[in-house]
Amino acid sequence: MRKLINAPADVVSDALRGLAAAHSSLRVDPGSGTVVRADAPRRGKVALVSGGGSGHEPLHAGFVGPGMLDAACAGEVFTSPVPDQIIAATMAVNGGAGVLHIVKNYTGDVLNFRMAAELAEDEDIEVATVVVDDDVAVQDSTYTAGRRGTGATLFVEKIAGALAEEGAALAEVEALAREVNERSRSFGVALSPCTVPAAGTPTFELAEGEMELGIGIHGEPGRERVKAGTASEIVDAALSAIHADMPVDGAELLVLVNGMGGTPLIEQYVAYAAAAEWLTAHGATVVRPLVGGYVTSLEMAGCMISVCRLTPRLTRLWDAPVETPALRWGR
Repeated sequence: MRKLINAPADVVSDALRGLAAAHSSLRVDPGSGTVVRADAPRRGKVALVSGGGSGHEPLHAGFVGPGMLDAACAGEVFTSPVPDQIIAATMAVNGGAGVLHIVKNYTGDVLNFRMAAELAEDEDIEVATVVVDDDVAVQDSTYTAGRRGTGATLFVEKIAGALAEEGAALAEVEALAREVNERSRSFGVALSPCTVPAAGTPTFELAEGEMELGIGIHGEPGRERVKAGTASEIVDAALSAIHADMPVDGAELLVLVNGMGGTPLIEQYVAYAAAAEWLTAHGATVVRPLVGGYVTSLEMAGCMISVCRLTPRLTRLWDAPVETPALRWGR
């Protein structure tokens, strides 16, 4: 195992200390694993809280700031944050207008956020919860009942965060977050495994010349292992799966080509070129593209494609100003 770390047990806390040193706009507590925007709580504003296992950076802590999340909870690598972390973050950002929990559909995340929401109710904090389940690759997996939550988590956090920044009520922000999730789909492909520092060995094995179609962001198995293909073939497999589940013909789309952590940006742009051609050929229009490593899996090589069928309102909110460590425009 060759990693830029000090000790496997300290990876998350050391990374959070680095995040704090690099971004004075955040209040970071490495001990509790919470990251809060510096101006929280905002009185009268619906607060957004998300989180999950570390190893997917910049998700979620890198998306804390004006126009997006108010707080994030960082669990150990590929391990859900515990309810104490989530309730601490929830209380830290509660401005009296309620709190929206945005939760990727993994069993541990769902259970722990549910417990935290119950604790928040005991503190007279109104909490709504939206579960993201955009991955079309498999219905059930090692960590989930139902579809996994993956790349569209970014869409939900950004678009719902923009509406909350405008002062909308909790019920409206929750409804919008659900709409974004329902209009989004994702599919990932792995070209290599990743290694969890505490384990020291790859999470799975791929033979030379193989790739995993439909991989999960923790290295969970996908649909099948096949002979490694070209970028165009990989993109065709991903978009064909998405299109079969949610037809994209005639749609105006937000498209994310997401590196899984170990994919150079040059290769991500090769994949985006193939995606743009595929979508144009199928009658879709890409009106908002995003390329980069935003929802990663440590050093896994491969890519994930996520699409959202936009409406004029969703496009406006996507374009709204955002200022976070990993996503910023309009300010």
